[in-house]
Amino acid sequence: MSVLLILAMSGCSLQGSQQDERQYLIMLSMDGFRWDYAERTHTPNLDYIATNGVSTEYVIPAFPSNTFPNHYTMATGLYPDNHGIVNNNFYCPELDMTYRMRDRDAVEDGRFYGGEPIWVTAEKQGMTSASYFWVGSEAPVKGVQPTYWKTYDTGHPFADRIDTVAYWLQLPIEKRPQLITFYFHEPDSQGHRTGPESTEIDELVTELDSLVGVLIERIRELPVADRVNLIVTSDHGMTERSQERYVDVGQYVDRDWLDISFGHNPVMFWRPAEGMKDSIYNIMKDVENLYIWRSGELPERLNFGENPRALDLVVLADSTYNIGWGEPEERFYTGGGHGWDNAKKDMHTIFYAMGPAFRKGHVHDPFELVDLYPLIAEILGLDPAPVDGKLERVQGMLK
Repeated sequence: MSVLLILAMSGCSLQGSQQDERQYLIMLSMDGFRWDYAERTHTPNLDYIATNGVSTEYVIPAFPSNTFPNHYTMATGLYPDNHGIVNNNFYCPELDMTYRMRDRDAVEDGRFYGGEPIWVTAEKQGMTSASYFWVGSEAPVKGVQPTYWKTYDTGHPFADRIDTVAYWLQLPIEKRPQLITFYFHEPDSQGHRTGPESTEIDELVTELDSLVGVLIERIRELPVADRVNLIVTSDHGMTERSQERYVDVGQYVDRDWLDISFGHNPVMFWRPAEGMKDSIYNIMKDVENLYIWRSGELPERLNFGENPRALDLVVLADSTYNIGWGEPEERFYTGGGHGWDNAKKDMHTIFYAMGPAFRKGHVHDPFELVDLYPLIAEILGLDPAPVDGKLERVQGMLK
């Protein structure tokens, strides 16, 4: 064998070895998993992650504490005011279009999405990424999507989603994603139906924990198992709703006074008819058990209210109350809900992580979901886009 051929083979072997040392990261979100659910029932697999990695008492979502704003905050490291997905449904003045989370055309329209999701950061820097359902992944943001992505469908069994994640991580190295985000729509759906204090939630949390155990086992079977970092988190918590704790905003404001009303319990965005803004504000500011703010006047800690998509007035129910138009319908005002002030403890959520990048048995101080983007970028060695999240709030959990 010639010296040149030996050197060429050695070079290939060295290159493969270097590539094989790279870090991988999986982030699983279990929608609506309140910060204290795991304390109420048997969760040996989440406990295992905490023992062998990192946990925290709670994580603070962005306001409003709803699914779409927070999943996109997790992806971009920006508050909703800055990335533009200001609620699950909203009117977009600059496009003169409406975004609704169940509208396929809107969800797949990249014009609605600001910021730079972590998978876009990865792909732009030559790193393969994958997403099995994540807000924003179904649209070309800055013209980029994950290499592998799925159109959202709740009918996909959770076990199948885990199988696909494991499959992706067994692809040839040149096709294998280093970053994977994926999503379960529970326990959110159950929480809405039966409320966060129900026995059904406890049973479901135990079931979800067993699926986390399946995921851990599938990771262990991988050739790259020792280089896989796993994050298990969620977008928000859940609180009990009641028809008794209810404010009918229609008792104070005629809907004809509004050109646009978007959102529902517990947060609404209003654009008053011409000349009505101050009148509506003055009427509503003294109504008990709710808050109303003009755009740009929300408390600074909410990091919200400057984006035109929040319209002119933001109305929010007090942390134990609900708001709506007319008599409260049972299906909307019983069971569980979210969207309230993110300082409300029931809105807080979970974080568990383990892998080669993380410390072992470390209980971290509470932080914000907006900090996940810089954390992931740090682990994967990516140059981050400008973000609101703070690496210094989470860096202490890393080795």
